[in-house]
Amino acid sequence: MDPRRFLQDLARLEGNEACLAHVEVLAERDPVLEPLPDGLPDLLRSRLGLLGIEGLYPHQRRALDLVGAGSNVVVATGTASGKTLVYNLAFASGVLRDEKRTALYLFPTKALARDQLRQVRDLKLPHVKAAVYDGDTPQPERPLIRRNANLVMTNPDMLHASILPGHARWGDFLLRLSLVVVDEAHVARGVFGSHVAMILRRLRRLIAHYGGQPQFVLASATIGNPTELAERLVGLPFEEEAEDASPRGEKLFALWNPPLVDEELGLRRSAVSETSWLFRQLVEKEVRTIAFCRTRRSAELVAEFARRELPGMLKRRVKAYRAGYLPEERRELERALASGELLGVAATNALELGIDVGSLDAALLAGYPGTRASMWQQAGRAGRRGEPSLAVMVAQDDPLDQYLVGHPEDVFHKPPEAAVIDPTNPYVMAPHIACAAMEQPLAAGEIELFGPGASDSVARLTDKGFLVERRGLLHYRGRESPHRSVDVRSATGHLIAIVEEETGGLLGTVDEARSHYHVHTGAVYLHQGEQFEVSKLDLEGKVALVRRSRAEYYTQARDITDVEVSRTIEERMVEEVPAAFGEVRVTRQVVGYQRKSHLTNEVIDLVELSLPPQNLTTKALWWLLPGPLLERAAITPAVLPGAIHAAEHAAIGLLPLVATCDRWDVGGLSTPLHPDTGLATIFIYDGYPGGAGIAERGYRSGIRLLEATLETVRQCPCAKGCPSCVQSPKCGNGNEPLDKQGAVAVLSAMLGRAWG
Repeated sequence: MDPRRFLQDLARLEGNEACLAHVEVLAERDPVLEPLPDGLPDLLRSRLGLLGIEGLYPHQRRALDLVGAGSNVVVATGTASGKTLVYNLAFASGVLRDEKRTALYLFPTKALARDQLRQVRDLKLPHVKAAVYDGDTPQPERPLIRRNANLVMTNPDMLHASILPGHARWGDFLLRLSLVVVDEAHVARGVFGSHVAMILRRLRRLIAHYGGQPQFVLASATIGNPTELAERLVGLPFEEEAEDASPRGEKLFALWNPPLVDEELGLRRSAVSETSWLFRQLVEKEVRTIAFCRTRRSAELVAEFARRELPGMLKRRVKAYRAGYLPEERRELERALASGELLGVAATNALELGIDVGSLDAALLAGYPGTRASMWQQAGRAGRRGEPSLAVMVAQDDPLDQYLVGHPEDVFHKPPEAAVIDPTNPYVMAPHIACAAMEQPLAAGEIELFGPGASDSVARLTDKGFLVERRGLLHYRGRESPHRSVDVRSATGHLIAIVEEETGGLLGTVDEARSHYHVHTGAVYLHQGEQFEVSKLDLEGKVALVRRSRAEYYTQARDITDVEVSRTIEERMVEEVPAAFGEVRVTRQVVGYQRKSHLTNEVIDLVELSLPPQNLTTKALWWLLPGPLLERAAITPAVLPGAIHAAEHAAIGLLPLVATCDRWDVGGLSTPLHPDTGLATIFIYDGYPGGAGIAERGYRSGIRLLEATLETVRQCPCAKGCPSCVQSPKCGNGNEPLDKQGAVAVLSAMLGRAWG
């Protein structure tokens, strides 16, 4: 395709010129190759030659040399920069010299493990006996893999739930383990990253028990703190290789702001509609395209809206792809996309990772994905073979996206964010220590392996009767396996199965905390363009029953939230406002849902629900608004609730600017008088038990978050507040009350500035 011509043609269409907010030209980068290492075995050298690999990119060679020198290495370079080849060569060259060596590769998804298995087999080395060992591996095959494979590919979930508790069957493998790889390590952030950190410490402990001494290689997208992330995940020193020297074709990266449909209200055409329209334009020209969407629902809608406008033959070449599909359904979609059978796919970030989906020409991003690392990963899915390519980020009607389209320097020229994890989170650490004690009784000297706070977790587990000391060792004495109580992917409960009522077929899954919001009784649920209505959510049975529906509306949950301050950890002044960071207890209860028209977004009605409250102990930042500050801002008691509610929404929307997160990872509350603070207060809290480091990062950002929030609200062209500044799609109060001008006054006063 010709990206320049495509963008020029789009801009010429009436009303579109203003939509093209910015075009960044990423210049072509010529290939630079360094020779293969001298010590590479001849057989491996010849196999690489058959694949057309005659040399290595400079960053590959440097990383391989570091591994050869015995270091633990983190390689943090862009999409398609050849990170996989580094660790494949490291193990292949080692096993050709010593056939007793084994390796363990960890991938965040099952699909990625199977894709990487194909790449290993492409080397055609009989010495490398590779196999995938995960939840989809048939039971009869598992003993054969344990006995025969010297390269096992799995995921953190399977390592936690099967391999580590069954380590006696893996003893010989662990003794001979020479290399542990953690691929796509940047995904291991937040609560998931904290779980992975604990799982890797349990792995290290058992490897040491059997006498193994492996090196660790981590592969990551470009992030701001690769060494820090690697060392916090594994607990060992690392060397870093982060200078990407891989070739690429020219890429045009456009920022596209959907047109205003109501200037007074500041309403823009939705990012979903605009992305679907752009998607259709590209598919009609037979441009192989991937459209990344923020949610499962939006991926379904983008694909469905595009199909409606495409002619018959092309209609069948567009699909949606997201988590929650059954494994066989996902693999068929991956195969069809890689083969070219599909021209376009609308996907969640489930396809962001390094799965080989063939050569794509264009990538659409329906909204900023929350981090620059994810943004570059998604944009990098197009142009993987050196040809010119196009990436377009379509701005959503929310504060962060609108800020970014007006500040392209923050998109393209700011350093990438740091990946945040907190392995010391007691809600994560304690269950893993219990798992470790069940796997092998804990010696006193092993407790420090789990990091700061481990002794406190051990004491709590002992007090509760889960651990008991015998002959200097801590033994697990619970009645049930502690492994079953740990959900590696979240800290929010079990999975709810989504089942079609008439057929009994499993459509997908959703975690328990989100089920109250997305599959409550009466909710509208989308699957591959088909619409279903939830007839019953059975929390005890862990199932949501759905039936097909033709409703002309969608649903949005309404909830009530209460925040109780448990402990203040730190306090400071941020310009004119006292700020605090600490531990809070959040109580949320879904009390009903709105039905809204697909066409107009108008509220049709409000339906009450009776769901149990959900309690969450987590970390939060909060800003206190003393009376004198509100007086200077001329905020009266009547205006106050709407002003601070609007400021809270806008600040949450801008939080991903300073912390690696999604706005759905956090929650908030604003109140004119909070009983624990005695003042008007704005809270922003992590949506995970024990916290995920997000609110803390916002607290430590100082005035940057407040400044960006004020600028976004003040510069928004709407009159009374809109989704681009102060309205939130997840507001449990239906965005009432909101006062945009009051928010500008409050934020200005917080920063000690004049307003008007």
